[in-house]
Amino acid sequence: MAGYGWEEYDIRNGGRQTIHDAGNTIDLTIDFVKTSGNSTESWAARIRGEPRADVSGDLTTTLVFYAGMDGLGSLEFANEHDDLGQEGTVTLHGKTADLGDFKIDITRGPDTNVAPKHYHPSWDLKPLDRTMASSMQVPSNALWQAKSIMFTNMKSEVDNYIEEYGQENPPPAWQMFTVANDIKEGNFHMVQKTFLGSFEFDVIFTAVDAPTLTSAEISTAIVQTSKLFQTKFTDIFAPKSPFTDPKYTNFSQAMLSNLVGGIGYFYGDSLVDRSYAPEYEEENEGFWEETADARARAQVSREPPTELFTSIPSRPFFPRGFLWDEGFHLIPIADWDMDLTLEIVQSWFNLMDEDGWIAREQILGPEARSKVPQEFQVQYPHYANPPTLFMILDVFVDKLNAEKYDTAHATALKDHIRKFYPLLKRQYFWFRKTQWGNIKSYDREAFSTKEAYRWRGRTPRHILTSGLDDYPRAQPPHPGELHTDLISWMGMMSRSLRRVAESLGETEDASDFKSYENAIVRNIDELHWSASSSIFCDATIDDYEESIHVCHKGYISIFPFMTGLLRADSPRLKAILDLISEPSELWSEYGIRSLSKKDEYYGTDENYWRSPIWINMNYLIVKNLLDIAQISGPHQEQARQIYVKLRRNLVENVYREWEKTGFAWEQYNPETGQGQRTQHFTGWTSLVVNIMVMPDLGKTAKGHDEL
Repeated sequence: MAGYGWEEYDIRNGGRQTIHDAGNTIDLTIDFVKTSGNSTESWAARIRGEPRADVSGDLTTTLVFYAGMDGLGSLEFANEHDDLGQEGTVTLHGKTADLGDFKIDITRGPDTNVAPKHYHPSWDLKPLDRTMASSMQVPSNALWQAKSIMFTNMKSEVDNYIEEYGQENPPPAWQMFTVANDIKEGNFHMVQKTFLGSFEFDVIFTAVDAPTLTSAEISTAIVQTSKLFQTKFTDIFAPKSPFTDPKYTNFSQAMLSNLVGGIGYFYGDSLVDRSYAPEYEEENEGFWEETADARARAQVSREPPTELFTSIPSRPFFPRGFLWDEGFHLIPIADWDMDLTLEIVQSWFNLMDEDGWIAREQILGPEARSKVPQEFQVQYPHYANPPTLFMILDVFVDKLNAEKYDTAHATALKDHIRKFYPLLKRQYFWFRKTQWGNIKSYDREAFSTKEAYRWRGRTPRHILTSGLDDYPRAQPPHPGELHTDLISWMGMMSRSLRRVAESLGETEDASDFKSYENAIVRNIDELHWSASSSIFCDATIDDYEESIHVCHKGYISIFPFMTGLLRADSPRLKAILDLISEPSELWSEYGIRSLSKKDEYYGTDENYWRSPIWINMNYLIVKNLLDIAQISGPHQEQARQIYVKLRRNLVENVYREWEKTGFAWEQYNPETGQGQRTQHFTGWTSLVVNIMVMPDLGKTAKGHDEL
């Protein structure tokens, strides 16, 4: 693939996606449009194919459209075998309780479509100048395996051809690899078309109460959909200087469109270990070994099916919900479509159990499990994940406080927040109950004896629950550990809930959350600041039962800054800004490294969070640099200079790699800027859209551009 994904997409109107299939020398363009009937939306997809410039000779392309009925309802062909595809449109009729009666038309396309040239006797029995179709009954839990179903169906056709014509005189590939022309009752149907050269056809879903879209109407709708998207994007996300060149606009549109276009609905059962084992308390030294033994004895339960409406990190590689990714995903989505954001947040909170736990990975059903190694499928109700959904609360409150936010929308938003509020509190106190850190047992001195936190689920190599999987931590793990990133997240949660309580008039709650917030900020300083290293550090217990700092300069060291807990006049801020901007430590020309170049673990082992640049973390850094740069204070100018350079470096590198490879990436190499790990990672890497919209502070007070 030379790249694929949405170029424009609005979930309410439609958009355009392209597939640059270098291996098959074809470029596909799929225009998707939606129209409203009286009760149900209708939609159409126009599929166009164009041979790539490097194609040699005639290019034959075959495409299969498939539809399955999962659950109660009906779906069957309206055509008879004899006239299938010859008269033009092939039609599926269907009915479900939610959609009512509907039909799906697969059109013949314009007269410019050409069938492949035939020269083999097999053509007489199965001419390909028409549409082929095949039906079958498939177990409901296997419907998602469309590729395997299709290949199984094709294999019988291939075997028949080989038996008929032998290995020496087989039909051409485009004749061999076709589905059986077999219409019958079933819940899974395939429609196959084969073309020579360029082609075009439409797939049209029509509700029973809506008129069928004509090809001319689809053409008009495609133009209108694009215009609506362009206008809306310009109003919300037009990049600011120095990213005003149209190439950055196209890039930004694609990044946002793939994020929104990755939103999906997931449904199915999940695997959870709810068996209580004392080892899960993780209070003994060597607790990770006890936990492993407890898991081996556990009776994992299959939880009843649940549903989730969510955006995802990567459509091809991570097509499921990730709790700590989702808060980052929603930052651009909230600016684009607030109602959509509220639906997604509500869907996530609907997953919360009575204690306040939400599983960090939502692996719902067999299709989702097929993409996850078995050892990572089971979820544990004492395991947390960074509570990034609380970041979006600040966005909600900012919207309420914005003067330009109209009264009607503000009222509706406040009603939603009020509905979320009890669930927010439940999860907050679940964190306090399950992820507490031990202060009293180790004679630690702190402002509060309650505000310290430790991720559960550690092993010597990983803290997967923290999201920063292999970032260096104390060795060996110890039940007396305290984690800088987790207490920072708790501070962010406390601040967000305090602001929500204030906006709802919950004055007593607001006072309580303010008290928690203040105590956490004080304890971050007293428990995690290392005077000798001038950074924030994790803490652990040494061989003499003394509390000590474990300092690995990197994202952990600046977490209180990234979560907005350092004031502009903080005495700790100068050291943090120096660390961020020092090339021998965290600074690179492509973004801020996850770990210092001087650290002994830099680039070692899995090297997942041990050097690479992550856009979500860099977004938090840029955002808080901007906040400091806009407030009069002792570090304003230093923050401004770092902000200007970092903002430009981040955007230009992600753009450069997108232009070069056709993809956004999970992370970026700090030495070369090269995209690496998962490609088509348009989850939190899409935060470059928001970074491009941030103000240009490139001018000094004297008006000179320092860059």
